[in-house]
Amino acid sequence: MSVIARITLVVLVFDALMLAAVELLYLPLRVGAVPVPITIALAAVSTPWLVHVAAELGGPRVVASIPLAVWLLTLGVLGFGGPGGDVLLLADIRSVLLLGAGLVPAAVVLGRAFARS
Repeated sequence: MSVIARITLVVLVFDALMLAAVELLYLPLRVGAVPVPITIALAAVSTPWLVHVAAELGGPRVVASIPLAVWLLTLGVLGFGGPGGDVLLLADIRSVLLLGAGLVPAAVVLGRAFARS
């Protein structure tokens, strides 16, 4: 991998970390009494995009999985052992939808990247 590709990968990893934190923190967003989990749509778009861009960098195909792994790790660390011992992953369907919306499309993109090699 070239130096530019490595710098781009570091930026993608940072983006995955920040997106996971924002998606988790805004998951319980409500407008009045109505929950508005807009971060589920954000996860469905951003996570596959991060994997796709990482796959296009060249080098080993396993590099494409790094943003997804960082996203999952960040959700796990902040969601189950958040700041001050708070649990940020809600005990309802929104948490499952966030995980599914981030994982499934990204896994499809990752599978396509592995199939190309």
